[in-house]
Amino acid sequence: MLFTPEQENRITEAIRAAEQRTSGEVRLFVEDFCDRDHPVERAAEIFQLFGMYNTRQRNAVLLYIAEKSHHFAIWGDVGIHERVGYAFWEAEKRLLQQYLQRGEACEGVCLVIGQIAEKLREHFPADPHQNDNELPDDIIYGGR
Repeated sequence: MLFTPEQENRITEAIRAAEQRTSGEVRLFVEDFCDRDHPVERAAEIFQLFGMYNTRQRNAVLLYIAEKSHHFAIWGDVGIHERVGYAFWEAEKRLLQQYLQRGEACEGVCLVIGQIAEKLREHFPADPHQNDNELPDDIIYGGR
């Protein structure tokens, strides 16, 4: 397993903290192996499978990690992607890759979640009167 129970709690808390200041949503999906040629294809599939495109402002972000095949991807919905662009996602992927290569997955995931949250907050600040949690905050583990 990639994360200890303590690390899972840290990640879940990072997601909750991120979502308090934005209407955006962040999820993490972890599985053993990526069965696609490109992990971004799998991330897009998971994004659709879990209905992450159903947020009101199309501002959900998925972090995808396939632990044993050493693949990962970040997928942002159209609302956030239109505002931050390709260069932002590439920078976040490079940062996460550095942490994953050092065996510091939890730290990297939490850091990237925080940086994504800042962009979400900048473009989609939380409404103090209505900031529904549109997607669950727990880590999703795939059965592959």
